[in-house]
Formats: sequence, structure tokens, C-alpha cells
Amino acid sequence: MDTNQELKKSFSYGYLCLSMLTVFWLISLFEIVAKSFTGIEITNTFLTLVYKLINDLTTTLVISLIGLPIYFILNLKSEKWANLIFKILFTLIVIGQFALTKYHLTTLVNLGADFLGYSLDDMYITVTASESFSILYFVPFILFPVIFWWITKYFSKTFQSKKRYQISGIFAVVCILIKFILPEISEIGYQNKLAYFTNDIIRFQKDQSEFDAAKLTYKNEYPLLKPASETPDVLAPFFNIEEEKPNIVMIIVEGLGDEFIGKNANRGFTPYLDSMIPKSLYWENFVSNAGRTFGALPSILGSLPYGNKGFLEMNPLPAHSSLISILKSNGYNTAFYCGDESSFDHRVNFLEYNNIDNIVDINKFGASYKMTEKNEEGFSWGYPDAEIFKKTLSEMDTKKGPRLDIIMTLTNHEPFNFPEKEEYLRKVEHIKNTNKNLSLSASEIDTYKDIYASLLYTDHSIQTFMENYAKRPDYKNTIFVITGDHRLIPIEQKDKLCRFHVPLYIYSPMLKKAESFKSVSSHWDITPSLLSFLTNNYKMNKIEKTAWMSTGLDTEKRFRNIHSIPIMQNKGVINDLIYKDYLYSNGELFKIDENFETKKISDSEMMQTIEANMLEAKKLNAYLTQKNKIIPKYLQIYSKANYEFTKEELAFIKKEIQGLNNDQIFMKARDFAFNNQRKEARTLCDYILNELPNYADVRTLKGRTLAWDKDYKTAEKELLEVVKRTPYYYDSYLALMDIYWWSEQDNKGIEIAKKALKNEIKNPELGIKLAKAYQRTNNIAMAKRAIDSMLKKQPNNSEILKLKKEIK
Repeated sequence: MDTNQELKKSFSYGYLCLSMLTVFWLISLFEIVAKSFTGIEITNTFLTLVYKLINDLTTTLVISLIGLPIYFILNLKSEKWANLIFKILFTLIVIGQFALTKYHLTTLVNLGADFLGYSLDDMYITVTASESFSILYFVPFILFPVIFWWITKYFSKTFQSKKRYQISGIFAVVCILIKFILPEISEIGYQNKLAYFTNDIIRFQKDQSEFDAAKLTYKNEYPLLKPASETPDVLAPFFNIEEEKPNIVMIIVEGLGDEFIGKNANRGFTPYLDSMIPKSLYWENFVSNAGRTFGALPSILGSLPYGNKGFLEMNPLPAHSSLISILKSNGYNTAFYCGDESSFDHRVNFLEYNNIDNIVDINKFGASYKMTEKNEEGFSWGYPDAEIFKKTLSEMDTKKGPRLDIIMTLTNHEPFNFPEKEEYLRKVEHIKNTNKNLSLSASEIDTYKDIYASLLYTDHSIQTFMENYAKRPDYKNTIFVITGDHRLIPIEQKDKLCRFHVPLYIYSPMLKKAESFKSVSSHWDITPSLLSFLTNNYKMNKIEKTAWMSTGLDTEKRFRNIHSIPIMQNKGVINDLIYKDYLYSNGELFKIDENFETKKISDSEMMQTIEANMLEAKKLNAYLTQKNKIIPKYLQIYSKANYEFTKEELAFIKKEIQGLNNDQIFMKARDFAFNNQRKEARTLCDYILNELPNYADVRTLKGRTLAWDKDYKTAEKELLEVVKRTPYYYDSYLALMDIYWWSEQDNKGIEIAKKALKNEIKNPELGIKLAKAYQRTNNIAMAKRAIDSMLKKQPNNSEILKLKKEIK
């Protein structure tokens, strides 16, 4: 075999790999320039570029070594095809690297195993909310591959010498040695995005294997289970206790990090919340248990473990109790309010499992409320904060207390759009020019002006809500709990801890005194302490045992941490742990001081202790959720199970849904329904509704198939459920009108039509059905009125004109 020929082949593969490395480094350069352009300070640009180059080189070497034997095998067949295939393969890798870099520039975190925790729909919603798409947006996705192809062509002509390869080899060896000598090079901020993504998924899969349910055992079958009396009542000393049970209003503020509150670094744009600190019980060193919203509800309302990819992602949900279910069993009316789809992150499944009385989301606002304007991609999260609070107040009087009202705000999230935004931008400008107590520079404020305007808007919305609530007679007997779900993402984080550092307020006219606490607590501690307070001081059903992930709020004024707090930053990733005054984050150890600031340290003994705690936390999380061992089923209170399927139904579902998303499964269910396979259609509908209970088209189809089978009672129940969940969706009303017509319940048909018209359902078919129902009940005058009303809008509608002739 010709040695020179083989060497030439090596050169061909070498310049392909070198071209990929060059483009990797250019993408790293793009990342640094983009950050600088948006106002993010790079401490040492030169050093950052060097560290990134070393990590890009390491990643390239790994990819090269994996691809080398495949390249040589292909080369035996055809050198031309080997080069073409690897050019295409490396082009795709370059696109992947840039896509991951774009994600990082949007979220300021690297994408890893959390990718596995989101559905395609959820990812699409998140991306379209955060990004504004234009031709310019896609230019780099084309530009970097083009650069890669141009560089490969250039290197193929200029790089074919042993000397240059020797220099490249020496450079690679030196870089690898530096990487081993300087461990800080491996910090997340310097890592190659593709390498981080791959390694994190491998780590996730390893954890999955290591913490497989079949391998997990505990001495106690239910490790969390303990007498309720062991959770101390730490809140009672701060309250004047009355006989009547208090209302609980919980406000979970999107993106509200403690950094924006009080005297902290990004202060100045939450004046109302700042004013609440000296009037409240306030925990200044408080943390969320997750880095995104998916962890908020189960942590705050249930002190629950994370599961595999977040507790809300589990289907079916493990047996558990929550603040909702326990208060409901004690006569509380329970409600949840948000401005977006409650099905996002599967919140609705958790809420309905706990049998909440009322869920108000984007589907229930109506024409009198103003939705946030859609962006260029046609996306809107839904209704902004002021509208959410307005809707909450309008709903509160429908049922008497005591009440638990849970409100999740929305506006303080990308794309930071809301009504009257220009007015709030002017307010930001005014604060920037007049407030001398700001620690932010003018340029820092200008860079994130939209976010600070959003904070002002949210703060003012909370203020208006609280002022209106104060006019209510039950205000004096209400406890308000306010916290953030996590610290917002787009503003750069000062350290690894601030992503989770959120405020906690407990405010009430019932408070004897206000107090601030420096002790550390988390979302896990809210429900245990609230329930301990309520059950110890009011007439409540006795709770014998509880199963919480933590022991309750710590009301020590001095800085301390008595909790061990593992944190799931992103879905599927438990890589952070707060233990005593230490933070463990992605293999790094930090010391936490009394100002909740962190400093990286080296302490091998403490590292071993914390890693053992982390391992135990992961094991406990897997055991509790995979084996359904949070609480015994007999202790569940007011829980509502999902649909349960027989073995035959599960086999049918598995066969039919393979590779399909929920919309495609719905279309398949429709096909079954129209082919007289209605039982099969309903099975697929139930499967979808298990995950998306608000999917109106699916539930309506199920109702229609029941009606076609003449099971009018069950059909009516399903369709009324659609009306309850989505009162402004037209087809459920039409389906109900059909049922009432077929079952000769015309008075019911007339009432449901009136409800549809009240909700401004504008569909000519509805009017026709209403007129026919009036005709059959011999109310000819009303039938004629309905027809005349329709003809004003559609004077040439042949079906309406025909009906007018028939009704005399």
C-alpha cells in the first residue's frame, strides 16, 4: 500500500477536523461578542477565548477519534464519498454547536439533559416567546456552515505538509496538558456547548440506570412519613388567632429573584414589594427548589420530590397530599389563576389530581380582558399580570370562604411584553435619572430596560390587587404568601446561587409584628409550616401523618441553614445542593456567607460529605417517585385519579400512537369515530386527556361519540366539562345542542344556547339550532326573533331563509 497515499488520506481527514475546530472557535468568538453587545460583562475576554479554544480543541479531538475508523472504512470504498459524508456530518455538528450557543445566549445556561424533559410543543412555545425570528436570525445558521466548507477548501490547498501537522499535534498536546493543570478551564462557562450537552445526557442516563426502581430499597417503606406533630408551628407566635379560618392567597411571581428586591444589587424597580418587607414576615435567604417554573407548584403546594424530569411530568402522578387537597377536605374553596394555558408544564394535571375547585386560565377570560399583544411570530403567553389579578378578584365572590387562591403571574418573562409598556419604559427612565440609590449603571439599565419595565408593571399589578383586596370585608382575615418561582434568566447571574434566590413574604392584617429572617429555607418549607399553623390553631380535621420533603420554615433571625436542599435547576438535572453554609453545583464547591454571597473553595472532606448527601438525595427522589412511596394511598385526601386503562387498551394505545404527537393521535381518533369504531376513538381520547385535560376538541369528540351511541347522559357530562374548561369554544355548545335535540330536552338546549350567546359565541349554526328548539317548544315568537337576529348579520343565508319560511 502506498504510504504517501495513506498520508494524504490522513491529511484529508485532518483538515476536516481542523476546519471544524476553527468554526467551533469562531462560534465561541460570536458568543463573546454577542454577550458584550447585550451588556454582559466578560471579565477577561482574552483568557475566556483561550479557555474556550482549549475546550473546543478537546471536543474536536474526541469527535475526530470517534469518526476516524469510520472515515477510513469509507475511504476504502471511495475517498471522494468519505470526504463528502464527513463534510456533511461535520456541517450538522457545526449547526448543532451554533444552535446550542444560541440557546445559551437566550437563557444564559447551557442546554443539557433538560432537553429530554420538554415536549416539542413546550420547546416551540418557549423559543417563540424568547426569540424574534427574522431573516437575520437564520443568517448565522447558514453562515457558519458556509465558513466551514470554505475553510476545508482552503486547508486542503495550504495545509498538506508534515511540518504543519506536527505543529498542530504539539499545540494539541500543550492544550490538553494546560486543561489538566488548570481545572478552572472545565468550568461550565468555558465548556464547549456540544460537549456539555452530550456529557449531561450521558450523566442523566447513568443516573437513570443507577437509580432504577428495581435496585432501590429503604428500611422504611415510606421514608418521608412521620407524625404531623413533628412539624413545629413556627408561625403562631407572629399572629393574632381568630376563631374563623383565614383565607390563604398565594402569589407566585414569575422570575422574581431576591436580587431585585430591597437593598440588593438590581434594586429600584419593585417599590411596592420593597415597602412590604417591613410589614411582613420576610425570609431574605430563601430559595426555590428548581431553576424553572416546572418545579414551583409541586414544591410550594406539596413539598414534593422531583421525579425523573420534574414531578409534573410524571404520568400517572404518585400518591400524595398537598395544601390544596388538605384545605379542600377542611371546607376551603380552592382556586388557581394564571393567564396562560394551565396545561403548560402539566400544571392542570397536578391541580386536578388534588381536586381543585376552579382553574382559571387563558380559556376563561373573555372579551372584557386584554391579552398581551402577539409578537412577530404570532405568539402571546396570554393575559398579563394586571388582567390576571382583575380576573381573580372577579371570581372570588362566586363562592364564600374560607378560600385558598393560588395566583401565578406571567409578565416577567420573555418577551417582556405587556399593555402600556411605553409608560413603564418612561418610568424606568425617570428612576434611572432621579434615584440616587441605584447600584446599577445607566448602561446596565438601558441594556435590560424591557425587563426593568416589566418588573415595575408586575410590582404595580400586585399593589393594585392588594389595595383592591384591602377593601373586601374578609381582608382582615387573610394571609398573603408571596414568592418568586425562580430568578429570571436573561439578566446575567452573579453566581451559581442567585438563580434560585427568591424572596418569601408572609403578610397579613392578622400579624402581631413584622420580622425579617436570615435563616435559609426553601419552597419545600411553605406548605408544612402553613398546615402546621392552621391545624394547631383552627378547627381542622386532624392530620395524623405527613410526608413532606422538608421540615418547615426556619424563623431564626441569624444566618444559618438547618435544611439539606437538593435543587433541580432544569428538568432531569439534580446537580445542585445547599448543605449547611455550602453550595455544591455541578461538581464545584462554594462557601455561602451571611449575605448569601458565594466563594469557590477547595475542601476535599466537605466535598465528600456533600457528594454523599447528593447521592442520597437522588436515591431518595428516585425511590419515592418510581416506587410510588411518598404516602400510602389510604392517606390521600381528595385526590382524583387519572383514566386507568386495561392491558388490552394499553396494547391498543401503544400500537396506534407510535411516533405520533397528540394532535396526530386526535386525528386518528377522529378517523376511528367516523368509521364507527367509537370505543377505540374514546380510548385514544382518554389517552390524550390524561396528559392534556383541557384539549377541547378531544373532549368534544369523545362527547359526540357517546351521543352517537345514544349515551346522552355521559355525553352531556363530558360536553358540559368542555364548556366549564373552555367557555369560549364554540363546538362544545353545538354538540350539546345536538344532544338535547336528539334526546328531546329542548329547554336545556335553549339554556345552553343562551349561555353560548352570553359568551359571545358567534356561529350561525348555533342560532339555527336555537330557533329550532324554540319552534319545538312552541315558542314561535322567540324562534322568529332568533331568525331575524341572524338575518341582520347574514341576510342571504339560504338555510336561515328556509327556516324562516317553515316557522309561521
